[in-house]
Amino acid sequence: MAKIVNSEEFRSNVNEGLVVVDFFATWCGPCKMLAPVFEELSSEMDGNATFLKVDVDQCGDIAREYSISTIPTMIIFKNGEKQETMVGFLPKESIKSNIEKYL
Repeated sequence: MAKIVNSEEFRSNVNEGLVVVDFFATWCGPCKMLAPVFEELSSEMDGNATFLKVDVDQCGDIAREYSISTIPTMIIFKNGEKQETMVGFLPKESIKSNIEKYL
């Protein structure tokens, strides 16, 4: 799982295939709860989807571009196109079923 540190890296990573991006902050409690779930999904779905993390404090330009006002927020991209947004802490199975719709 890659952590994106600038908008150039972000754009190059979301342009191909199915990509799930977790917008988070290091000080966010629900983000910390989501982290191990996101990591598990990344391992389980390896080869089917790419999982990326974007720290909104380090990459404010990307967060603003996608109107991230609540964290954690996950966005599913397919071939560079935004498909779905999931806001807040969600159970693993809910996240997984949302991702599987785009496989």
